[in-house]
Amino acid sequence: MSNQVELRLSGSGGQGLLLAGIILSEAAIGEDKNAVQTQSYGPEARGGASKAEVIISNEDIDFPKVTAPNVVLALTQVAADKYVESVREDGIVIVDSKIVLPETLKCDKVISVPIIDTAIDKIGKSIVANIIAIGVIQQATQIVSKEVVEAAVLKRVPKGTEDLNKAALQAGYELAK
Repeated sequence: MSNQVELRLSGSGGQGLLLAGIILSEAAIGEDKNAVQTQSYGPEARGGASKAEVIISNEDIDFPKVTAPNVVLALTQVAADKYVESVREDGIVIVDSKIVLPETLKCDKVISVPIIDTAIDKIGKSIVANIIAIGVIQQATQIVSKEVVEAAVLKRVPKGTEDLNKAALQAGYELAK
């Protein structure tokens, strides 16, 4: 990945993508990188379309909005239909395996893995799909180290859920391999 990485995390409200964006930003800052995180979601917080965007850079960030993402994550078909074709041609698209991608999609790499099913079937809680997605993103991009990602996750998750979230992060790493 280049000196600056633009990420667009998309899905539906309630999937924790805004938290995922905050965690990735804090992980970058933990490695003395610059980071900007922005978010938007539909009229309903839970169930409506949502998107979080993160820019991580070794240099100053001139513009705080993602304009041409290197990485697009989509956890729902609606999000994929809306955002995957915004990825750069040299970029990475990460989607839940149930998503159908357009034949016109042009990008370097597509990672289609069962993020939501892994959260439900392997970890036992759908709510950790965002943490699994963070693990996939870390493994696919190496934009931040596993150590700072884990520290950022543990700083942000509710007390008593640390082991659950560590397992989710590990599951994400394994899915991306």
